[in-house]
Amino acid sequence: MLAHLPVDTSWTFDPLQIVPTVLLAVLYARRVHTLHARGTHVPTWRIGAFATGIALLLAALVSPIHALGEQLFSFHMLQHVLLGDLAPLALLAGLTGPILRPALAFLHRLRFLAHPFVALPLWAVNLYVWHLPFLYEAAVRHDSVHALEHLCFFAGGAIMWLPVLETLPAPEWFGTGAKIGYIAVVRGVETVLGNVFFWAGSVFYAGVYVHRERLWGLSPLEDQGLAGAVMMIEGSIVTLVALAWLFLRMAGEGELRQRLLERGLDPRTVKRAVRYGRAEELTPPR
Repeated sequence: MLAHLPVDTSWTFDPLQIVPTVLLAVLYARRVHTLHARGTHVPTWRIGAFATGIALLLAALVSPIHALGEQLFSFHMLQHVLLGDLAPLALLAGLTGPILRPALAFLHRLRFLAHPFVALPLWAVNLYVWHLPFLYEAAVRHDSVHALEHLCFFAGGAIMWLPVLETLPAPEWFGTGAKIGYIAVVRGVETVLGNVFFWAGSVFYAGVYVHRERLWGLSPLEDQGLAGAVMMIEGSIVTLVALAWLFLRMAGEGELRQRLLERGLDPRTVKRAVRYGRAEELTPPR
């Protein structure tokens, strides 16, 4: 008869991972307060998006998800999709030009990361390399490697979303239609890895899971399949939402662009204004 491990639902307080998250929240709040004092309004929805990103980071790093991730691959995968996909998306959505202005000199050097042909390969290589058995198992066994893994997943996710949200300007040709194709490719890459875990007939990370006693009666192979399902389900939901948003945006941009062009405005100026949400700044010629 199989023995079952007690479920570890403890909260984790690792300064190496928590302090940067708290510092990020403090810096953002301070910048928003400074802008407000100067009369520059930061939309409430952006503040809410950033706060959601911080909450997702803390859920991944502090909540029982972290402790359970040490015992089950499926929860480790949940932790990774929070860190490497949802949290970066929410945090980037909460940023604006005025918020980033103090760091523009530094960020200007990183503009190349917003090019889709740079962002996509970096993200994909990062995703697959960290799931190689020797690196993945090292992250489970060693706290320092685990922290590095989390940092890489977060950075990779942020880089992947940069061209879509254009926190840093993407190439001129990378409009809404191109973004739709980009998202489709991203999810295709992720789905391949998720399917590998879901359909594999053997356990990939035998060094850290096979010899452990079962938690909730899950065998290592069942746990691995569940991890693949977590990756694919999360990716599918985010993809559907992102594509719906982009399609609606593309339709709205087309109508707005046509109205502005009918006023006799310069087509290039109209294109940029519509793309970056500054159409209200344009006025008809007098």
